[in-house]
Amino acid sequence: MKVILQQDVKGTGKKGEVIEVSEGYGRNFLLPKKLAVLANAQNVNLAKQKADSQAHRKAQEADEAKLLASQLAKAEVTVSVKVGEGGKLFGSVSGKDVSEALKKEHGVEIDKRKISISQEVSGIGDYEAVIKLHPEATAKVLVHVTEG
Repeated sequence: MKVILQQDVKGTGKKGEVIEVSEGYGRNFLLPKKLAVLANAQNVNLAKQKADSQAHRKAQEADEAKLLASQLAKAEVTVSVKVGEGGKLFGSVSGKDVSEALKKEHGVEIDKRKISISQEVSGIGDYEAVIKLHPEATAKVLVHVTEG
């Protein structure tokens, strides 16, 4: 029996795949629980259309991320921190600080979890932050840490 999976089924396949399963497994488990539909001509065409539109959407997201990465590559942000004796920082500079600076200075909202600072910020100076916008696109932003 050929079926098209509507959801990921552990040990069987991923969503959208056309697979061959035994009659009993398909009729008694997959179909009643709406985990799959029969693979007739109409359903196969519908699954292909969904896969094509999803691939197009992913390609569009990747293009947008690459465009944003090229814009962010030129960006520099300034983060002001409290400094104690000997130029030691109170606290640290994190992805949250860089995210807020990007929003304030450039109007770009980036999730703080996607930002990582390549080296430990130990004092005033310039550091590089890496932003993972998409699995295919990353951007490097120069972060100026100043006394404030």
